[in-house]
Amino acid sequence: MKGEKKKMRKPLFIVLLSLPLLAMAQSLSSPDGKYTITVEGMSYCVTFSGKTIIEKSRLGVDIDNRLFESALGVPRGEHEDWCSDLQLKSEERTAVDTTWAPLYGENAQIRDHFNELVLHYEKGSNGQGTVSDGYDKRKYYAMDIIVRAYDEGIAFRYHFPETANSLFLHIRGEQTTFDMPEGTRGWYEEWAQGPFYEVPLKNDIAAIESTRALSATEGGPAQWFESERPLLLQLPDGTYVALLEAAMKDYARGKFRLAKDNALQVAMYGSADIISPYDTPWRVIMAGERAVDLINHKELVLNLNVERAGIDWSWVRPGKAFRSCRLDKASIMKSIDYCAEFGIPYVELDAGWYGPEGKVSSDARAVISTRDFTMPEICEYAKSKGVGVWVYVNQRALEKQLDELLPLYQQWGIKGIKFGFVQIGSQQWSTWLHDAVAKCADYKIMVDIHDEYRPTGLSRTYPNLLTQEGIRGNEEMPDATHNTLLPFTRYLCGPADYTLCYFNNRVKNTKGHQLAMMAVYYSPLQFLFWYDNPYPDGWESAELKFWRECPTVFDESIALDGIPGEYIIQARRSGEDWYVGAMTNTEGRTVNIPTDFMPAGKYLAEIYNDDPALDTRTKVSVSTLKVKAGKPITLKLQPSGGAALHLTREKRK
Repeated sequence: MKGEKKKMRKPLFIVLLSLPLLAMAQSLSSPDGKYTITVEGMSYCVTFSGKTIIEKSRLGVDIDNRLFESALGVPRGEHEDWCSDLQLKSEERTAVDTTWAPLYGENAQIRDHFNELVLHYEKGSNGQGTVSDGYDKRKYYAMDIIVRAYDEGIAFRYHFPETANSLFLHIRGEQTTFDMPEGTRGWYEEWAQGPFYEVPLKNDIAAIESTRALSATEGGPAQWFESERPLLLQLPDGTYVALLEAAMKDYARGKFRLAKDNALQVAMYGSADIISPYDTPWRVIMAGERAVDLINHKELVLNLNVERAGIDWSWVRPGKAFRSCRLDKASIMKSIDYCAEFGIPYVELDAGWYGPEGKVSSDARAVISTRDFTMPEICEYAKSKGVGVWVYVNQRALEKQLDELLPLYQQWGIKGIKFGFVQIGSQQWSTWLHDAVAKCADYKIMVDIHDEYRPTGLSRTYPNLLTQEGIRGNEEMPDATHNTLLPFTRYLCGPADYTLCYFNNRVKNTKGHQLAMMAVYYSPLQFLFWYDNPYPDGWESAELKFWRECPTVFDESIALDGIPGEYIIQARRSGEDWYVGAMTNTEGRTVNIPTDFMPAGKYLAEIYNDDPALDTRTKVSVSTLKVKAGKPITLKLQPSGGAALHLTREKRK
């Protein structure tokens, strides 16, 4: 657990106000000079290391306010381009450099270092002037574009400033586009728990059908491609680019739609109705010469969110969890005993404990009468064993009963709620969901959101939101190629509840591959042995020591090497100990694991690797190796395999 925010460096503010700038281009560079974004009117472009990664692209929002304008006395006309005659009136520039400490995370300290440009736009002087109720149309039609340039990437959002009277806006969509260089390819994913397909950014049905993407031939020209966030792209010169969304709290979710060949547009789930002052979510662009650069820079998403409130958050405790899928008293008690034995701090009661989750009549305020236990007695027994209780509750019950459930669950001693089958996408349900997470914090209850929800960094604001699904994990039992793509795609936006398995015979990958997930896949609440229930026999397997010892949150994290869909090597530090996971796709390979990231000295490496020659159930070898920092460790990974390493500093005699 980490402390409250600490400003290690004082922010430096530089503000420049200018006279009307008309059509002048405004540029902003990152502190290290690698990124430059240039905005001219309602268009922009981005360069990285001197190369254009986003060609001239469009900015703006699509607003239809005819009903509201009519109420103000403005003559109703046809829907027009709201941003068409916005003119740049002034700008502000700011430089900030601070460091903050998350409550928990992949790194104990996060640097927030950026240059910011705020562009103030208003309607031109040829506007309609003052209308009824004292509205000045030039002020009424004001909008700012806020641009930030970090060493980790570029971010921009739209801000609607406060007006004399509240400004109501009906946002139908965004005009934001990302025009990519010719020949760019992307890893298309149609829905949050869907498979990935590497495709060209072209309306080439033959090429798309060759990937077997189900929606490739639907919807007519250029309509097949509407990809989830984050979207990983590779330019023809090999540069990797990721497009992300950050701080999406009370807006409609945005995906990335193919607008035309080599051009993507933000595709909102639906319209959004807002009242000024208001900020839309951030649109984020990251780039890297190596794909692992994106992983090492993903803290940018957290930096773009508001810091947590300065209240007591000590009750938020990340850790491992185990599901008791048999919901009778004896089985739950046995699950709790297993948790205590293995060092798992949480047991979870999944769907069905309060009745059929899909029925309106199911009441989450009590255990259904057909069960042989009460929740208070389960919580009391778990507490006696040092184990906390999580419960699954479907959104149907949460939406209807949340204000009654939270004080009751706090009274019972429930530590967390797993939200099930959440509605996501629309502004209504986005707002409801994040308000529900905030209410849970009021009652000291942690949250795990399941199904299609994907994070945008709001765990910085609400640390009780430990994790979420929004991933093609072990519900679908994906293959190793998919698993080695996830760190470069889904995990860029935040933690994911993959639900790790080990002994289940449906797993398509080796035991070494599964072990390595504990270090490669970040989730503050990490479920273990998900489909190994009712109870995983073989807990005596020696290699499971790695799962016992590896924590779920860390002091430092470094992606060492990897190629999307081929392999990944991830290192994480807790105290002085390092935990390393290496995973390969369906092909075997030899990997060299660098150790120059560790402080100088000698280390003892415990290595857990697949060995098909072993006459054991799991065929995982356990060996030790003395290592000097700076000397790489060479390992042979089996097809669909992996390896896990625990490195401890050798004690001086």
